[in-house]
Amino acid sequence: MEYNFDEIRPYTDKEVKQKIRLMVKDPAFERVLVHLFKTRPKVEMVKLQLRMIRKIKQLQGTFIYDLLSWIINKTSDGLTCTGLENLDKKQPYLFISNHRDIILDAALLNLLIFDKGMNTTQIAIGNNLLLYEWIEHAVKLNRSFIIKRNLPPRELLQSSKIVSHFIRKSITEDNLSVWIAQREGRTKNGFDKTQESVLKMLNMSNTKSFAEGFNELNVVPVSISYEIEPCGLAKMKELIKLEHYGDIKTNKDDLKSMSMGIFNPKGRMRFSFGKPIQVPVGETTAKEEKNVQVKQLAELIDRQIYSNYKLWPNNYIAYDMLMPEPRFQDKYTPHEKKNFKLMIDQALIHIDFPITDIQERFLKLYANPVINKLKALEA
Repeated sequence: MEYNFDEIRPYTDKEVKQKIRLMVKDPAFERVLVHLFKTRPKVEMVKLQLRMIRKIKQLQGTFIYDLLSWIINKTSDGLTCTGLENLDKKQPYLFISNHRDIILDAALLNLLIFDKGMNTTQIAIGNNLLLYEWIEHAVKLNRSFIIKRNLPPRELLQSSKIVSHFIRKSITEDNLSVWIAQREGRTKNGFDKTQESVLKMLNMSNTKSFAEGFNELNVVPVSISYEIEPCGLAKMKELIKLEHYGDIKTNKDDLKSMSMGIFNPKGRMRFSFGKPIQVPVGETTAKEEKNVQVKQLAELIDRQIYSNYKLWPNNYIAYDMLMPEPRFQDKYTPHEKKNFKLMIDQALIHIDFPITDIQERFLKLYANPVINKLKALEA
């Protein structure tokens, strides 16, 4: 069966000129440029630079690259990575990572692989984030494809099949890597876990055995670690509102999180690329068996994400503060502990809900990666 990807696919080089012109004319995009670049001459210069771009690679290698470098310099203490040297530059991969920030997870991953001479990935993004027309243009110009959320069951099934076939075609036919988060939505409590539904969606386009179908996707788990959670307080507020008041986040919350993730301090950042997962080949047809295989694959991905996750002093401090006995005092200094406690005090001030476990929640946000890594290393 032939699938039409026009509703979800990124823009092509042929569409770049027209879509950039539309984006640059948008008053909402104009306000973003003013917020970023402050002065009118600088904004006009950026618009002129954008209008001269004709190819996706040119856009990513100039404007997007410079913008991300500026964000790294202004809001972090540096970006490093490990494991990329083990990957074949010419090979396409399905990068599956934990999900901490709406924009930066995929954007920084692309910056890192671009620096190593690899082609940038196609990026899975939920349509709930396309709040303005300019955002849709911006993400599709940056190789994003759209995953539709909140559909009725039958439409969701059909939409998932289209996405699955698009991802498989990108990797097996078009030689283009793909990035997708291990779960729908960001991790709100620091406990990264691959959703089995994501793997089931990927398997919808598989015409071979379960193992062969996933092995041809070249799945590479990626561990993303920010020393300071840029949206930590906002994530906690979201969880508390949902649990205690049944409040669902709005589009405005998403827009705010996108902005906070970009501009809030992040400390040091580490992207750790794992090894391509080889699923053991063994034919199976029973549905129960497929579910077992999906579960086992999710565990393989999680194990690599946990094992490769870079733990910072804040993670160890939070773990020691949660536990009856400190275990990792050699991993941080008294000064680092003092600074972390100041972050807790800020959290208690900013999260003004009549509940008693705010400090514990904040500690778990940073301690859960330690707990997961310890389990993975013991397994």
